[in-house]
Amino acid sequence: MPDEAQTPTPPASETPKETEKKPAPPPPPVETHHTLRVDGRAVSYTATAGLLPLKNEEKDEIEATVFFVAYTLDRPEGTPASERPLIFVFNGGPGSASVWLHLGALGPRRVRMQDEGWMPAPPYRLVENAHTWLDLADLVFIDPVGTGFSRAAKPELNQQFWSLQGDLDSVGEVIRLYLTRYGRWASPLFLAGESYGTTRAAGLAGHLIDHGIAFNGLILISTTLNFQTLEFEQGNDLPYVLFLPTYTATAWYHKRLADDLQARPLGEVLAEVAAWAETDYTVALAQGDRLPAEARQAVIDRLARYTGLEPRYIDGTGLRIQIHRFCKELLRDEKRTVGRLDSRFKGMDALAVTEMPDFDPSMTAITPPYTAMLNDYVRGALGYETDLEYHTLSFKVNAGWTWDQGKYADTSEALRKALARNPFMKVFVGMGFYDLATPYLATLYTLSHMNIDPEVRASVQTAEYEAGHMFYLDVPSLAKLKADVAAFIAGAVGE
Repeated sequence: MPDEAQTPTPPASETPKETEKKPAPPPPPVETHHTLRVDGRAVSYTATAGLLPLKNEEKDEIEATVFFVAYTLDRPEGTPASERPLIFVFNGGPGSASVWLHLGALGPRRVRMQDEGWMPAPPYRLVENAHTWLDLADLVFIDPVGTGFSRAAKPELNQQFWSLQGDLDSVGEVIRLYLTRYGRWASPLFLAGESYGTTRAAGLAGHLIDHGIAFNGLILISTTLNFQTLEFEQGNDLPYVLFLPTYTATAWYHKRLADDLQARPLGEVLAEVAAWAETDYTVALAQGDRLPAEARQAVIDRLARYTGLEPRYIDGTGLRIQIHRFCKELLRDEKRTVGRLDSRFKGMDALAVTEMPDFDPSMTAITPPYTAMLNDYVRGALGYETDLEYHTLSFKVNAGWTWDQGKYADTSEALRKALARNPFMKVFVGMGFYDLATPYLATLYTLSHMNIDPEVRASVQTAEYEAGHMFYLDVPSLAKLKADVAAFIAGAVGE
């Protein structure tokens, strides 16, 4: 008879599983109070920094936490918050945090760069932003999951957020949750996005209207709605046409064009180039190898005139100049490259003989100042403490992204639907002449191929800036953007 005190141990497969611990709710956001001088007057505002939970209601589990920083202008007691417009802001990537618009253009403080946008010498500094949008509207900066301090509760959950639709669902839920928790459902609402953030904003306008959230306006900075306009791939000739005027602008800026073109205003030259690109050049590319030799030589000569590149080089490209090859070739004789985000910037490669640039000088110029100042500012002035790394640009998110719309993502149709369902919504589109990431002619092409009803076509307005992708790095362009957006918001709220 066995000893009753000795109970046999069941096999491991039969051992009861330990109850998995559910993620705890995030701590309450941190509020701090500040003052700022705007147009010569002091204004008081509250900054709120913290995490919002994305919850699976069926499982009653938090699946991710999303970091946000909100700025609300202090108002007299009894004045409803709904009287103030509210702008939700995000950048692109898709693995980018909102730091660039936050500390570069819209927020009450900005990173001090050189006036053209060049990198300053370290240590870096924040300064008051004389061109903040806080006097126009309250601001909420959102870092999507995997960017900034935003994280999925478990690594295996990342994929449900890292796709076009997953991103719309999660950022849309953040917007709904903020409106609910902070009582802003009755405010005039806006979205402001940059780069992939414009893809997101257009998609959200279509997505959220079905959830009862309609916007007064969208502010699209360096826009990409249809990725076919940007992808240099075999069989897709669109980018070669649509990038050409920006190649011309770049060559004009670096004084690589013929004297007669250099002597003319940039806008006038670009109008000529765009007209040729959309007609003769488009037809020539469509003919492919059937293009007669004489006509082919005429195209080579015109491309050489408009890009500053050698005819022999253009001949070798098959009349199709890919962006990175252009960035390497234009200043090869100086042993310099030009930037992709902003082609005014120059880079120094190890070798002049390679085909592609070693790096994007316009990206490397902004990463250290913005990363350092965000980390200092959030933990200092905003009082938000965490040991997490702030991902200004997550290549892990970019690499893991699922393009669930097929080969070319496109949210232009979502924007058209939003305009049809909400004919009161206005759209502002800002474009930089030196932007080789989202060229301005590609934006204009997309806007003119959306089949927007003539009744609401005037709701979309555009503006150009003589800088790059982040044209607000250039101080005159930053001031112009503020003035343009002030007029836009006034019109979108007033109607």
